[in-house]
Amino acid sequence: MRITELLKAESIELGVVVSSKDDAVNKLTGLMEAGGRLYDRAGYKEGILAREALGSTAVGDGIAIPHAKVAAVKEPGLAAITVPEGVDYDAFDGSLANLIFMIAAPAEGADVHLEALARLSTLLMTPNFKDNLIHASDKDEFLKIIDDAETDKYGAAEEKEDSDPADSERDKDSGSGRDEKKNGQGNAGSGQSGYRLLAVTACPTGIAHTYMAAENLEGTAKKMGITLKAETDGSGGAQNVLTREEILQAEAIIVAADREIEMARFDGKPVLQVPVADGIHKAKELIERAVSGQVPVYHHAGGGERASASAGGKDSTGRKIYKHLMNGVSHMLPFVIGGGILIALAFLLDDYSVNPSNFGKNTPLAAYLKTIGDQALGMMLPVLSGYIAMSIADRPGLAVGFVSGIVAKMGMTFANPDGGAVNAGFLGALFAGFAGGYLVLGLKKVFSKLPKSLEGIKPVLLYPVLGILLGTAVTTFINPYMGLINDGLTNLLNSMGGTSRIVLGMILGGMMSIDMGGPFNKASYVFGTAQLAEGNFEVMAAVMAGGMVPPIAIGLCTVLFKRKFTEKECQSGIVNFIMGLSFITEGAIPFAASDPLRVIPSCAIGAAVAGGLSMFFGCTLRAPHGGIFVLPTIGNPLGYFLAVLIGAAAGCVVLSVLKKDLKEEERIG
Repeated sequence: MRITELLKAESIELGVVVSSKDDAVNKLTGLMEAGGRLYDRAGYKEGILAREALGSTAVGDGIAIPHAKVAAVKEPGLAAITVPEGVDYDAFDGSLANLIFMIAAPAEGADVHLEALARLSTLLMTPNFKDNLIHASDKDEFLKIIDDAETDKYGAAEEKEDSDPADSERDKDSGSGRDEKKNGQGNAGSGQSGYRLLAVTACPTGIAHTYMAAENLEGTAKKMGITLKAETDGSGGAQNVLTREEILQAEAIIVAADREIEMARFDGKPVLQVPVADGIHKAKELIERAVSGQVPVYHHAGGGERASASAGGKDSTGRKIYKHLMNGVSHMLPFVIGGGILIALAFLLDDYSVNPSNFGKNTPLAAYLKTIGDQALGMMLPVLSGYIAMSIADRPGLAVGFVSGIVAKMGMTFANPDGGAVNAGFLGALFAGFAGGYLVLGLKKVFSKLPKSLEGIKPVLLYPVLGILLGTAVTTFINPYMGLINDGLTNLLNSMGGTSRIVLGMILGGMMSIDMGGPFNKASYVFGTAQLAEGNFEVMAAVMAGGMVPPIAIGLCTVLFKRKFTEKECQSGIVNFIMGLSFITEGAIPFAASDPLRVIPSCAIGAAVAGGLSMFFGCTLRAPHGGIFVLPTIGNPLGYFLAVLIGAAAGCVVLSVLKKDLKEEERIG
């Protein structure tokens, strides 16, 4: 199947004027419907928006490729618009999208269209192809440009129907045709693979970004004079598969993937693991890192043959649970941060003397900010449980998890359906999300036996009605037990004396620095935000203090001990002050990645000191983020400032002792 077979003239519109991303989506879904590709336009648009919620499909340089693989699609197809004035599509590089292709793929059925979609994604990485399409005078010219480009790169003839299937399969597995055409590399007859680097690319849907990342990595490597072969783990299965011999001889492997891929085969090899977007946007940087000799060696944990690329190990039950939890947390945090800071501002701007019992709402402005903040913060638990359930069961799980989270927030019990009887809180919402998600998975399995003629009623009737009923019933049953645990934890924290509270602060602060954005960091931060909702403001203060320290400690060290860092690192160190003061712990990651055995322990010690001192000084924090910018809302701001400063100084001193001075040529080069 060729690209032009998927793109009908009815689904193309040139010179479009749209004012927003949503307008562009509406226009494209309408064009897709006009091409007769959809059962249900609304369901298809829902799939498009769900994919955008995971991250913008704008790939930069004026191109966006929204896509969805859902049951609302009747047959595979494309729609396209050109937008000469551009539209903001949330591109990573800030560019306006001038060329947008929308992809529709059916949830089930043959995948004969995938090769054409992969070809389109690859062609979009070709210089001048985009500009030629944008300046096409009419639809016929638009289609001809695509057809000519596909013919030039892949040839005019499709594979013959009577060709030997075994030959086709061998070509697919070996990737020989793709490699020779694209790389012109390999040492024929030498018995050597000829590839210095290998790569694997995979995106959640396996339709567009998978192939764009592979094309960009191979093309960039060729320009740099480095041989590289990329395996694409797309929706139709793996293509251009890496051989055992190639893996054995490769210097390093780049895994640019947002879903699980086969990782056991890379055991003992240097593996650089990044999101698939980095393969599209940061190919040169990835290749330079891969050949630097500083990529960590991957050690497979054993067990299954497939593993999550981001985890770097087997996709165990614990890992799956963590991924579902983080999906909920990542969607919850904007509500927590936005609502928490607005509430903090309300207290900052209010007049306590007017009515101490109504502090936060005594003045009109404070009352407005406090009300909005309360509403935003009140959404955190339903959003958490909703997106956990959605991560487990896809879109049918969202409503079930969301409503179950509301039931947990209300503290509803069978004895008191109006709620308020128990405080299920954060733990109750966690349970509601997982229970709702797995209940919907069970319903999917049960309803899979229904006739295909009833397929359409599942997402609009069966899953919502039965899912919400069962999910809320389970949550209502478990709420009293979650309330007991939650109240016990709160009472334990409130009963802690001086020494135990300091130890808690040190543990939470140190966790913020152990992996800087990883599981320990997230666990500490989530605990802090959960306790913020319970009114334990000193926990959040210790967490933020610990998170601010690593970048500041490194920045101090680059200023006071310049000979231990390269000139480039010293320049980056200045930026770390800003990131640390803004509570962006990740500013320390580049330094930790280049020298983990020295940087991570130093930062962890400094962060633990800061967290412990914050508890010792009795500091409190009502806002879940903001760093120095929310300092006026901190209880005992002077003590908090000292805690961060002393912690950063401690981390700086330890790092200066552990790191050795560099030679002059090492500092410059």
